Amino acid sequence: MAREKIKIRKIDNATARQVTFSKRRKGLFKKAQELAILCDAEVGLIIFSSTGKLFQFSSSSMKEIIEKHSLQSKNIPRVDQPSLVLQLDNSDDGARLNKQAAELTIQLRNLRGENIENLDIEQLQKIESTLECGLSRVLEKKEQKIVEQINDLQQKGLKLIEENARLRNQISALHVETTWESVAGNTDPEIAENAVIEDGQSSECVSNISHLGGSQDLNESADPSLKLG
Repeated sequence: MAREKIKIRKIDNATARQVTFSKRRKGLFKKAQELAILCDAEVGLIIFSSTGKLFQFSSSSMKEIIEKHSLQSKNIPRVDQPSLVLQLDNSDDGARLNKQAAELTIQLRNLRGENIENLDIEQLQKIESTLECGLSRVLEKKEQKIVEQINDLQQKGLKLIEENARLRNQISALHVETTWESVAGNTDPEIAENAVIEDGQSSECVSNISHLGGSQDLNESADPSLKLG
């Protein structure tokens, strides 16, 4: 007995509609998975239910598939322009370029570790040597960048040290000048002595200042005529 053909229209009953949605969604995901495995295709499937719930299936990364779709959409030729694929097919080099593109795609997948189950030891060793060569170049470039950053930081550090020393010298010179001006304007030997000591001067300078002050007092006391005059 032949199965009755279902009319394709919206199911009015909410329960029946939900059951049909669940069954058909599972079947659609199964078919998409089979297509991806049998044909080595990248399949991305996104479904929103009537309630807004998201269901999705992807043979690889859904993000990469969406990015590839966006890039492909931007590169779609206009109607009045012939397709690039048709131009290559009509040219003598079209087949050769298509073959090279396919080989490069396979090599790229092998470098990523994909589709290597059927490769022999020699092919795997070739891939390994290619990866090691690329890794050595990456590490060499990385070390070069690190050395350049270290040298740059060292130069900046030396400039900061020089600037710091220059500022310290300016501050020290300004402080010494201010201290000597205050000492020169003060006639009290004891205050002058304390000021010079605080400024970090030697004890010899302090004794000289005290000696000069004491000599002036002795001269004034030894010559009364000068005081009277």
